[in-house]
Amino acid sequence: MKVLFVSLGCDKNTVDSEMMLGLLSAEGYTFTDDEEEADIAIVNSCCFISDAEEESINTIIELGKRRLSGQLKALIVTGCLSQRYKDEMHKELPEVDAIVGTNSQGDIVDVLSSVLENHSEDRLRPLDEAPFLSKRRVMTTGGHYEYLKIADGCNKKCTYCIIPKIRGPYRSYPIEELINEAVELARKGVKELILVAQETTLYGIDIYGKKMLPELLIKLCKIEGIEWIRLLYCYPEEITDELISVIKTEKKVLNYLDIPVQSGSDRILKLMGRKTTHDEILELIQKLRREIPDICLRTTLISGFPGETNKDHLESIRIVKEARFDRLGCFTYSPQEGTVAAGFDGQISERTKRNRLKKIMEAQQDVVFEHNDSMNGIELDAFIEGYIREDDIYVARTYRDAPDVDGLLFVSSDKELQSGMNIRVRVIGFNEYDLIGECI
Repeated sequence: MKVLFVSLGCDKNTVDSEMMLGLLSAEGYTFTDDEEEADIAIVNSCCFISDAEEESINTIIELGKRRLSGQLKALIVTGCLSQRYKDEMHKELPEVDAIVGTNSQGDIVDVLSSVLENHSEDRLRPLDEAPFLSKRRVMTTGGHYEYLKIADGCNKKCTYCIIPKIRGPYRSYPIEELINEAVELARKGVKELILVAQETTLYGIDIYGKKMLPELLIKLCKIEGIEWIRLLYCYPEEITDELISVIKTEKKVLNYLDIPVQSGSDRILKLMGRKTTHDEILELIQKLRREIPDICLRTTLISGFPGETNKDHLESIRIVKEARFDRLGCFTYSPQEGTVAAGFDGQISERTKRNRLKKIMEAQQDVVFEHNDSMNGIELDAFIEGYIREDDIYVARTYRDAPDVDGLLFVSSDKELQSGMNIRVRVIGFNEYDLIGECI
């Protein structure tokens, strides 16, 4: 039977989806992107912010119509939304046959078999159990890069975040298992590993009693075939001198760090439950640029957090201008049921949130354009991602560009290039957030 598998949300969800696809494939199921062909539909859902929750619900409703009409033999929902709203989902969406929680990916085959035999049951394993890691995985990213999820859950208590309640406490995967998985990915042709978790910097502290990310990176660098290793989601207060040293000295570890800071206002950072201040963030950034001059720094900010005044908003704009992040994403605050911040006084109107987001991104645009203009003439390595036939130009990424969230490099070349090739490029210009280059 053919399965339509819809994966929504973050890159951690992507890894979960790929592991479930691997388990299903091993049992003989095939996959389709065409819902008209599908016998079964599985939705790996997200509910981190309101937009993601709405997208998940709408997807389930649309596929539910096909289940009610008999066009689908089974509809299963997995992931964060199902973990959080199991009872409500069965009540409001009876067309959903079964629910699989965020720590129960390994049960997907058994659950589907039960549904097809009319013996449906939900699977929501305790969130403090070791996270599931499958030796079988179907890659969906295109082949030359893949996400390596090194931990699940979170022990931080950010007042706006629901993740600890739906993903559980911080649980690291053992180093040996991660190395084995990375070796297998390299065997399949993966050249870039992108390390992800709710927070990568705390890797290993739960099972080894200390931060083990530097040691993990050193071991990953020894794997033949892996050329780039990229780090995402590094909380600023957890970035150690040892980690900085590994980034600086290990050639395969990219000079790229994703450091979510969320606000530039000390008052708002405290209300958020964050552990850093405006000045401490700037001090860290100065140290990183002093130690690694060509480092590319990415961050995220939240606009319109409850109680945020215009003065607080201006502090966020100030940190954008002072820190001069190479990459920045901004989100409007989204109140999540069950979080501390959802009950705060001083909730901000959607209009004000959007206006403040716009101002932040305008400040960042000036920074990015200046950065891009300064790149003219610089030579960089880049991975080819694809080809735009009508423009006769290739699409590529440099070490400064994480997939799907950062800019691109558009490359002209006299010779034919293939996706996954690592080439040398000279930057000759830019178009807003994207660079333009020529293959050398």
